[in-house]
Amino acid sequence: MGINDESDIQANLQIGPTTNGMVRLFIEGDGVEVPMDFDPEEAEEIAEELRAAAQQARAMSNAGGH
Repeated sequence: MGINDESDIQANLQIGPTTNGMVRLFIEGDGVEVPMDFDPEEAEEIAEELRAAAQQARAMSNAGGH
């Protein structure tokens, strides 16, 4: 499955700090739990990538007449 492939899979995403000073992305869906821990610097890099992707998606949406 690629980034542009649609899916009917549903999952929950939780984001928060751990007691060990890490940032955890916790994904849960269909009997699967995926905890992913990042140090704060990595988490900030991910946040920047999310912001950039959101800007690109917004531009593509606006260009498409939506």
